[in-house]
Amino acid sequence: MMKILLVLVAGLGMVSPIFTKNPDIKNPASQVAVVATDTLKKDVQTGLVDDENLYMVKAQCTSCHSSKLILQNRFTRDGWKQKIRWMQAKHNLWELGDTEKQVLDYLEKHYAPTASVARRAPLKDIKWYKLEQE
Repeated sequence: MMKILLVLVAGLGMVSPIFTKNPDIKNPASQVAVVATDTLKKDVQTGLVDDENLYMVKAQCTSCHSSKLILQNRFTRDGWKQKIRWMQAKHNLWELGDTEKQVLDYLEKHYAPTASVARRAPLKDIKWYKLEQE
């Protein structure tokens, strides 16, 4: 069923540049559809990506708040570090010590900002002309 839907959507030319390999925005006909599938194994309890550092993240983060707080955010490594510092200052989060590197490695790897095409490229070489009023 999914294959039929993908073929139908791709055939109608409704494939976004987000799902294309080497998108050529100037020539939409050259776009080749690549399906983005979620192949990462998820932890059943939290919904977080299963990883060697997941246990540490669960121990340090989900003991105070839901994993949904992690799932709904995307930050750079520095952004996640700032959030940890904020929780330490405002919500009495303990010092993570040596485990902070593992937690930040995990968050940066799986919950960093993702690039997407949300707007068209800025216009270039615009020729302006004066409007004549009647």
